[in-house]
Amino acid sequence: MKYLKGFNLNWLSYILVANLVVVLVQSCAVKKYIPEGELLYTGAEIEIKADSSVKQPQDLKAILEAATTPKPNSTFLGMRPGLHYYYVNQKEKPGFLNRWLYKKFGEEPVYKSDVQSYEVEDVLKNKLENNGFFYSTANSTFTDNEDAKESFVTYSVSVPTPYLIESYQVDSMPEPLYSQIKQSVESSQFKKGIRFDLQSLKLERERLDGILKKRGYFNFNSDFLIFEADSNQYANKRIDLFLKLKNDVPEKAIIPYRIRNLNIYPDYELPKDSKVSDNERYDNKNYIQDPQFFRADRLNPFITLEEGQLYNPQTSKNTARRLSTIGAYKYVNIQYKEIDSSASDGIGYLDADIFLSPLNKRAVRAELQAVTKSNSFAGPGIILTFSNRNLFKGGETLNISLKSAYETQIASGNQSGLSSLELGAKAELIFPRVLFPIKISDNYFEYAIPKTRMSLGFDYLNRTKLYSLLSANARFGYVWDANRYVTHAVNPISTNYTRLSNTTDEFQRILDENPFLQRSFDQEFISGLTYSFTYNEMVNTKKKHQIFANFNFDVAGNSISLFGKEGAPNGAKEIFGLEYAQFAKADVDFHYHFNFGKEQKIATRLFAGYGLAYGNSDILPFTKQYFSGGPYSVRAFRIRSLGPGTYNELGTDEGTFFDQTGNIRLEANIEYRFPVYGFLKGAIFADAGNVWNSKENPSLPGGKFSNNFINELGMGTGIGARIDVQGFVIRLDLAAPFHDPSLPEGERLDFKFDEPILNFAIGYPF
Repeated sequence: MKYLKGFNLNWLSYILVANLVVVLVQSCAVKKYIPEGELLYTGAEIEIKADSSVKQPQDLKAILEAATTPKPNSTFLGMRPGLHYYYVNQKEKPGFLNRWLYKKFGEEPVYKSDVQSYEVEDVLKNKLENNGFFYSTANSTFTDNEDAKESFVTYSVSVPTPYLIESYQVDSMPEPLYSQIKQSVESSQFKKGIRFDLQSLKLERERLDGILKKRGYFNFNSDFLIFEADSNQYANKRIDLFLKLKNDVPEKAIIPYRIRNLNIYPDYELPKDSKVSDNERYDNKNYIQDPQFFRADRLNPFITLEEGQLYNPQTSKNTARRLSTIGAYKYVNIQYKEIDSSASDGIGYLDADIFLSPLNKRAVRAELQAVTKSNSFAGPGIILTFSNRNLFKGGETLNISLKSAYETQIASGNQSGLSSLELGAKAELIFPRVLFPIKISDNYFEYAIPKTRMSLGFDYLNRTKLYSLLSANARFGYVWDANRYVTHAVNPISTNYTRLSNTTDEFQRILDENPFLQRSFDQEFISGLTYSFTYNEMVNTKKKHQIFANFNFDVAGNSISLFGKEGAPNGAKEIFGLEYAQFAKADVDFHYHFNFGKEQKIATRLFAGYGLAYGNSDILPFTKQYFSGGPYSVRAFRIRSLGPGTYNELGTDEGTFFDQTGNIRLEANIEYRFPVYGFLKGAIFADAGNVWNSKENPSLPGGKFSNNFINELGMGTGIGARIDVQGFVIRLDLAAPFHDPSLPEGERLDFKFDEPILNFAIGYPF
């Protein structure tokens, strides 16, 4: 009980009792509202009596249960809240809350009288026949409970020996269609001895249609194929299966088509004007544009369609996808036009037109920010970004960003009145192709062509009464999609330079008292390699179970250590007169989303990260360390204010000014998301996490990682409101801590619901 110190047990008891009363009231209320002469339908049970030759008859149970109608009202812990909200809403004045609950969760009652058991029996027999169990029987029996006013039905089905496929062959068809289908049938899953299954026959037709489409059969359709089954010559329930072509199939459906002309419009506008454009012939393709918007030699690698090529919808999709990744186009539209009377020698011809509608070439974006931090700093910020999306007429994107931010410390105390001014500039140039000394064929990357990214940035930070910090960074690397879900990003060149200047006596005293902080600022030069792997199923919004995984690896200082020279006696090595950092850092970010109900989901997240300083460094650079707390982390604690470990900043003057960081980070989150009304969404969440140091820092006592890390996690819970407009999300999360590791052991479990923290952010936290 000592761990519940500070928690109001009476308040908790009231909640539990109130919830129990609600449960009992709901159960009674549902029974009370059932009309006289009616019984609530609670579902169907399937009993299968199968012939001894039937293998795994219970596998049929799920198929038959899914075919029973109607579905009973849903239950939760033995209750029927949806039905309860329906009955309450029938009152003369149900109230706003009950009307809202009914709209979101309410269900109309399903009674015994709604069940047409004879119709369901026919459906069950039909399902069994579709699965090869011909001459099955089905009957039904209701079981009523008058006291509970409930009824369920039992369907008993007799399942005889199924019909099995003895042979599968192609009937006569015109050439070359016959040869194409016959070759495909030989690789079919339909083999001798498998059970007849109507759904499998439909899938087989669709499979064959997909194969024929890829071989040029532009006008073919799966409905043109029909199966005929013959069991007359067998006495043991065997079937000969024949694949035939339906009568009156159009002639143009049974011939393959080739692309005759391939026309690309790199600067297409809707509606298309009547101006005459120049036709540039490049690599057997027609590039139609006037004036030149996109160089043909730069656009050509993205187009996998070719003249003389057989029609293939997969090649068309690949071309559309590759073109859309350039970043210069808002619409990619590929159209095929059949050439009348062009069929000769069993071949038809198509003209393929690729219409590319560009985005505005130049754009300016402004972002306004309002920041509040755990160290009581608050203030405005603005970021202006200019973009040119087709700089050299090859799809190159140039982004130039200017940043300005001002913060002032509004808290009382010795450091009130401190301010921070930040100025920054960044230029990024993206090439939609690989820039490498050795020529790499674009055909090597089947799914998407990699992009080459290079950037250069400068930042100036001035904190009054403390210091000025000048930093510069440069990146060169590649990013590409291996498939729909997997993305790789590698920066073989990644450098950072920081220079501390204008330090005051007060700040120097802080550094002298905190050697770890001093060392993190001493490492002025960081040069290394970064790699990121991302697996993202969130792009498939219809998937019930979604997984996101991101792995990052950052290593610095190994190459330049070969050229490093000794600085001060017994000091760290330097290059270009600058001390360089040497470390390796890796982290994993894993998300799992379970989608259910009406726009409802359970979202979870696990994060683990570790950084190791070695060689020329004994601590990670300050910019490479981890932090915890804030709107994208443990939301019950302010940004960068949690940890490290059990460290408590109270009683220190300087602790409130510097971010609390570490080289180890662990974090776990869970969130239930649900719709409220229109664009407004709601959430209930819980977070846990912290950062630690692998070495003890005397200036941050309690921050070293140990096997007791579970008891040093900061934990909190809260509720959230989000405005979600087509993926643009404005988020408000109100959270309160219930486990604070900075408190003495025995006092950490304390639900501070009266000290909530409001988080404002853009986008979902995970």
